[in-house]
Formats: sequence, C-alpha cells, structure tokens
Amino acid sequence: QVQLVESGGGLVQPGGSLRLSCAASGSIYKLQATGWYRQAPGKQRELVAVIRNGGSTNYLDSVKGRFTISRDDAKNTVYLQMNNLRPEDTAVYYCNVQGIIREYWGQGTQVTVSS
Repeated sequence: QVQLVESGGGLVQPGGSLRLSCAASGSIYKLQATGWYRQAPGKQRELVAVIRNGGSTNYLDSVKGRFTISRDDAKNTVYLQMNNLRPEDTAVYYCNVQGIIREYWGQGTQVTVSS
C-alpha cells in the first residue's frame, strides 16, 4: 500500500522559513514525478513545485526564488524548502506523487505565515 506522510508545517513569521517533508512508503508503479500543491481557504488547489525523474523542476511563479523542491531517493522523501515566506503562502500543503497510471496524495500539512 502506498502512503505519503507529510511533516514540517507550522506557524512562521513573514520572512521566515519552513522545510516540508513527504516520506513515501509502498511501491509506486512507474514513478513519473513528485510535487507539492497547496490550497488556501476559498481557493482551488494549485501546483507549487514539481520535480521530475530526470531532476528538472518547475515552480509556481509567485514562489520562484523562494522555494526549492528536492528529493532524497535513498530516503524515499521529497522536500520543499520555503524561504522568505509571505502571508499569502498560508495554505494547506499537499505532497503528490505521480505514477504512470495513478497518483497519490499526502494528508496535508498546514502552513500559516503571520506576525
């Protein structure tokens, strides 16, 4: 069974940093990419960052230069380093893993940026 366990969310002041982790267990058939989404109250879920099997990355325009996605394959873990956080980054962040025939989601972790 595939399970994604997220951690690292919390309350941080504007300009602060957080590092989200998503640890995967189970077998994912034909892994294609892993990424992070977020959803703020009253808004649709949006893709924040993705890292593909070859190592290429893509970011939401508003987080470019501030967020970095990375993977540690030995630990089956994907990370999202978030620097210079802004109040508008406040959302529930979800880890996503894409296989060739289906995708998997983490449980979500709350990130709140407020003074």
